Amino acid sequence: MKQSVNYFVAIFFLLHSFFAFSQNDAQNLKADSASAALKSDTAAEEYVITNQLRYEDWVYVPNIKSVLLYESSFLLSSPVIDVDGGQQVTLSFDDLDADNKPYYYTLVHCDASWKPSDLMQQEYLSNFFEEPITTYTFSGGTTQRYTHYTWSFPNNNIRISKTGNYLFKMYVNGAKDKPVLTRRLMVYSTKVAIKANIHQAAGSDDYMNKQEVDFSIFYPGYNIPQLADLKVIIQQNNRWDNAIYNLQPLYLKPNELSYDYDDGSNTFNGGNEYRPAVFKNFKFVTASTDRMYRDSVNSWHVKLLPDEVKTFNRYYQAVDINGRFLITVEERDSVLIDVSAEYAHVRFNFPFEFPMNEGDFYVLGNLVDNHFTKENRMTFNYFTKTYECELYLKQGYYDYLYVFLPDGKPAAETNQIEGDHWETENDYTIYVYHKQQGTYYDQLICVQKFNSAHK
Repeated sequence: MKQSVNYFVAIFFLLHSFFAFSQNDAQNLKADSASAALKSDTAAEEYVITNQLRYEDWVYVPNIKSVLLYESSFLLSSPVIDVDGGQQVTLSFDDLDADNKPYYYTLVHCDASWKPSDLMQQEYLSNFFEEPITTYTFSGGTTQRYTHYTWSFPNNNIRISKTGNYLFKMYVNGAKDKPVLTRRLMVYSTKVAIKANIHQAAGSDDYMNKQEVDFSIFYPGYNIPQLADLKVIIQQNNRWDNAIYNLQPLYLKPNELSYDYDDGSNTFNGGNEYRPAVFKNFKFVTASTDRMYRDSVNSWHVKLLPDEVKTFNRYYQAVDINGRFLITVEERDSVLIDVSAEYAHVRFNFPFEFPMNEGDFYVLGNLVDNHFTKENRMTFNYFTKTYECELYLKQGYYDYLYVFLPDGKPAAETNQIEGDHWETENDYTIYVYHKQQGTYYDQLICVQKFNSAHK
C-alpha cells in the first residue's frame, strides 16, 4: 500500500511539473507571438496613410507591380540622364486591375537631400506640367490578368530645363493628391570630372570586410568659391539606405578636391554577390528552384531551394547584376514578353535556429525597390526553423540579398546571412551637387559610375 501511495505521489509531481513546463512554454510562445504581432501592427501603421507622398521610389497601391524606370537605351540602367544629351527615361509597370485607368504624371524638383526645392514648376518644366500615359497593352493568355503600361519622357509635351533631383509622381487624373507611384530621377550636366579608386579598406579592424571609395573631383574652368555649396553622395548598388552623404574634401589642390579618408568615412560593407532567383520557364525547375506548381485556383507558385547561410564562408566570385531584375520568358515569343509573362507567388527561405531579436531580416534588391516593408520582411517558422518570405513576382530573373535591419537603424547589414568581403564586385555611383552663388537650388554637375572589380 505504501508503495502504491509513493507511486501516485510520483505521478502527481511528474504531471504537475509537465503542466507547469507546458504552461511556461505556452506563456513564452504567447509572449513571442504577442511581440511578433506588435511588430506587425507597428509595421502596418506605416501603411495606414497610403497617400502620404514619399520623396523616394514607392508604390502606394497593391495593384501596381513590376515597376521599372531606366535610361531608355539600356534596360538595366539607372534613371539618370544628361539634360543636354537628348536622353529619355522609360517607365513601365503592370496594373493588376487589368483595366484602363487615365494615369497622369508630373515632376517635382528636389534638392540634394530629396526634399522639395524652392523652384516653381514653370522654372524647370516647359510646355506642359503634367501628361497622360496613353500607351498600354492588355495581357494575353495569362492566369493573372493585367494591363502593361509604358511611357518615355522628356518629350515634346514635357521638357526639363534644370539639372538636379526629380521626383516622378503618377496619379489617376483628377486625384493629383493621391499618388499611385513615385520614382527618383536624376538629371545632370557635366561640369566637373571624377577619378575614383575603390579598394580594400585600410586602417580599420574590419578591413577584410569593407571597401573604401577614394576619389578626387577635378574642376578646371568651373568656379567653386565656397566648398559648403558643394554636396557629394556615394551610392552602392542603387541602395539609398546605406548611401554616404555630404563628404567634405580633405585636401585642396589647384583645380582638384581630394576625398581620400583614413577614418572609414568613405567605406562600405563589401557584402557578397547577389543570389539569383530564376523562373523564366514554368516547365522546368532551375538551379535555384525547388518546385513550381499551380494551386486550386490556377495561380502559379515557385518555391526556391533553401538558401545557404554564408556568414562564415570564404568569398567565391559569381556573376550577378547587383540587385536588378529582368522580366523575361523562355517559352513565349520574346516580342510579347511584357504581356505574356505570368505572375507567381515566390517563396524565399533560409535555415536559422532561432528568431532574431532587436531587428528583422528582409529580402532586398530592386524587386522590392530596396526598401524595408511588411511585404519583404521575413518571418520565422518555428516548425521548420527557417525564415520565410513570399513575394508576388512576374516571370524573369531576379537578384536579391538577405539583410538584417536592426531596430531603429536606417541601414541594413549584410554580414548575418551573406557575409562581408572586400573582394565583392559592387557598383558605385558618385553624385556631385552644387548650389551656385545667386541661385537657390542644387544643380547636379556630375554623375559617374564605378565598379569595384573593374579598374
